Amino acid sequence: MKTLERKSKLFYDDKIGFDDRLLLVFIIPLTAFIIPIVFFGRRFNIEPYYDLRIYFSALIITFFNWAGDRYLIIWARKKYPNFEDTKKRLIFQILIVLVYMLVITNTLGFVLDFYFDLCRDVRNKKSVTDIIIDSNSASIFCTLCIAAVYETRYFMTELKNSIQEKEMFKRESLEAQLSALKTQVNPHFLFNNLNTLCAIIPDEPKQAVNFVQQLSKVYRHILEVKDEQYVELAHELEVIQSYAFLLKTRFGSNINIVINVGEEQLKRKVIPLAVQLLMENAIKHNIISIDRHLSINIYTEDNYLIITNNLQLKNMPVDSTSLGLNNIRNRYQLITDLPVIVAETETDFTVSIPLLD
Repeated sequence: MKTLERKSKLFYDDKIGFDDRLLLVFIIPLTAFIIPIVFFGRRFNIEPYYDLRIYFSALIITFFNWAGDRYLIIWARKKYPNFEDTKKRLIFQILIVLVYMLVITNTLGFVLDFYFDLCRDVRNKKSVTDIIIDSNSASIFCTLCIAAVYETRYFMTELKNSIQEKEMFKRESLEAQLSALKTQVNPHFLFNNLNTLCAIIPDEPKQAVNFVQQLSKVYRHILEVKDEQYVELAHELEVIQSYAFLLKTRFGSNINIVINVGEEQLKRKVIPLAVQLLMENAIKHNIISIDRHLSINIYTEDNYLIITNNLQLKNMPVDSTSLGLNNIRNRYQLITDLPVIVAETETDFTVSIPLLD
């Protein structure tokens, strides 16, 4: 099994995008067969004759051209992996492939002619210059075929991946929104907030009105950002202040939420609902009581918004679909190279999400 895997890796490279073993097995012999007929006028019944030494020589040169070009194409794609570098990659790729092609064609042509006297039946009809031109023209044709095959397949694969990424982003965004909405409208959430509202209405009617307004603001935000890829941090934190108000009204002094973000960072962007989902996770998984206060701190550092809470896990395991954190990770992967960083110690749980420009 391991031997098969090693063989597969030999022929498959993610910069090629497909297993080209069948291509190598069938196209190289076919190309080697065609080249002497098209470029050198070789025929089976008239001079200059097409025989095994001619085909064998064409096969060797075609193989080394194809194998070398294939390797150089992979190398160029690894050297310039980004889409915006496509023009630079193609220029670099063309130059190194042409240099390789000229060196390998003329070197092998000279060696094979020395051993098999390939040109003995055309020397009286063509000059050495014409023979070299024909030979290099054939190699250029072969190189163009190789480039056309691999570049076409490469761009088709990249296009397919791009479409899949867009679809994945739409799906992940929808799942994140539905997950957040489900978290907010589940019976426990409504039950807890309605209980809180009922408790404060008799004694603090003004606070009750404020509570309803803040609750409405949280729900309105979910609906507003349902089609957004990212939102301004200022807008997200404004809604988080409303969400924090609901939590403070419910848990009182048992929960402490501190938001410390400089004005210069407020115009940067985050994916919608990320902060709220992370706060939900902290409340869902940790004990909140008079003796064990939960502290949630939100601040910025370098290119990250950091959400951290003290760790005091509940004794009973909490059912979790893991949609929250996984959705945040997956959506960030689609729009930035900066990773979502998760760190857990004995006392704290921290998630750092990238800030976007």
